Amino acid sequence: MSNQRDFLGSFQLVRLIRSGTTTQVWEARRQDGREREKLALKVLNREYRNDKNEILYLQHEAEVGKMLDHPNIIKVYDFHTIYQLPFLSMQLFNSRNLKVEMRERPDEMGINLPAIIRKAAEGVRHLHEKGWIHCDIKPDNFLADEQGDVKLIDFSIAEKPRKKSGLLSGLKSKKKKVIRGTRSYMAPEQIRGKGMDERSDIYSFGCVIFELLAGRAPFTATNPDELLNKHLSAPVPNLLAVSGATRDLTGLVTRMMAKKPKDRPQSIQDFLFEFSGMAVFRAGKRPAGLLRDTGAD
Repeated sequence: MSNQRDFLGSFQLVRLIRSGTTTQVWEARRQDGREREKLALKVLNREYRNDKNEILYLQHEAEVGKMLDHPNIIKVYDFHTIYQLPFLSMQLFNSRNLKVEMRERPDEMGINLPAIIRKAAEGVRHLHEKGWIHCDIKPDNFLADEQGDVKLIDFSIAEKPRKKSGLLSGLKSKKKKVIRGTRSYMAPEQIRGKGMDERSDIYSFGCVIFELLAGRAPFTATNPDELLNKHLSAPVPNLLAVSGATRDLTGLVTRMMAKKPKDRPQSIQDFLFEFSGMAVFRAGKRPAGLLRDTGAD
């Protein structure tokens, strides 16, 4: 899969959008005589095409994604297997993730940031209303365009609150100690492998807002264990001191990142109620500039 002549069944691969450890995302066109619309394909890398666990995660992403219908969530159409390659067909949204946007367009991000935060939260709210928690809320999993439109992506490790459910249950029963997520954004209960609910995503979303405003993740470290221990026990850094955030928003983000779920906003709707009408930046302030290397994540 390297040029415009490549096909996966009726899908013509146009260009590689991004490549990860286990998957590639391609822009594609459907060429089946019925429709010729552009869309995105999330394709399992060839070395993983027989990996049952990775196939299960991809199937699970399709299961969750097909339940969701919201302007701030990427549309997932279906799961496919062609030429023994498993992949998803999805909405094409030609935009970069928030981490890249903050690195390359910090001034433009500053202008749109209040709307970006609100729209990102509304996408998460819809996911929660459908009975799922994302479990990997981070800047990389929000796409944003130049107009400030936002799409939440990647539902491969989404869970039902407080209980095992869906296609992942078989995998988790075999690997009970496996904890998936991204270390820079994981809630304490996620790190400990305890029951998670919507408030776990709220913690991670607080980390995201902190990073968007401060230009760095709230906790950094030289190794993974130190980073996880900071999430478990270190006080939340003072966002007011390292960014142009208002005192009100600083207080809200600090509560979102409380170590105990009961001390956080209890739902994304609660967050949106507080955030609505709240000033994001102090007078004359903007984001802290280009993102710096955050070390272990």
